Amino acid sequence: MHSILRTVFKGSSFRNFSNIIRQSQSESFIPSRQFTRNLWHMSKMNENGINKNLELFKSHSQSTLCSCGCNRKNHTSGEKELADFLKEEIAQEKKLLKSNTLPSEVCGFKVQLDGSEVTLTKTVGEETIEVMFCVNHSVDAESEPEIAPTMDKPEFGEMVSKPEFEVEIRRGKETLGMTCSFIQSGAQTEEEYNDLFSIEDVVLYEGEWKETNYAVSGAVLDGYLYDILMNFLADKGITNEFVEKLSEFSTIYEHNLYISFLEGLRKFSSK
Repeated sequence: MHSILRTVFKGSSFRNFSNIIRQSQSESFIPSRQFTRNLWHMSKMNENGINKNLELFKSHSQSTLCSCGCNRKNHTSGEKELADFLKEEIAQEKKLLKSNTLPSEVCGFKVQLDGSEVTLTKTVGEETIEVMFCVNHSVDAESEPEIAPTMDKPEFGEMVSKPEFEVEIRRGKETLGMTCSFIQSGAQTEEEYNDLFSIEDVVLYEGEWKETNYAVSGAVLDGYLYDILMNFLADKGITNEFVEKLSEFSTIYEHNLYISFLEGLRKFSSK
């Protein structure tokens, strides 16, 4: 899971649960940082043999310089609070990261990455199957935490990525496309199948996809036709097992992107 800073509270997603207690700590606790400078830059002399950088450094007491090493005289209180928080948050998230490497294949589908978007591709004969999804806004807690006023450390469910995904099956110029989504825990009744995903809509078109292509909602499909389409997807490798692996891949990839975002934000705030 992401650290306790990312959770679900009363149906809304929050990454920063620690804000509940941080307000009371922000004024009294500021982690110290080692002050670093570029020695090569400081040692350069001008034509008169005077090191202006060193003279400038002497003209200010060290206490007036920002401790983050950015060479600025000071940061605003908001910048400093952000930089201090991110240092701790990045270290915590890296401890929770399951893997730094991603597989090149998922259940026989080759992986292609483009920022937040992922494409899984498999070719069988003259048929190409593509599964596409985006990890943005795909992470949620598997279970909503029970938070009582007397609890010191609430228990949080593991953060899991369950993105909506598109399946495209191409044969020559024709494409059969289906939009699928994960079924929420507890959404099925005992009489229903134990499917991990459902078909949201279906479209069949020739050539390039257009906004004007007709699509039918999975909710209004004939029940027997819906079951046949689910079996059709299973024949193409889109099974419960595949969807579980997709979720595992998406969870790890999203977490890596989140850490990269925090590191970029830290660099930005320290400039």
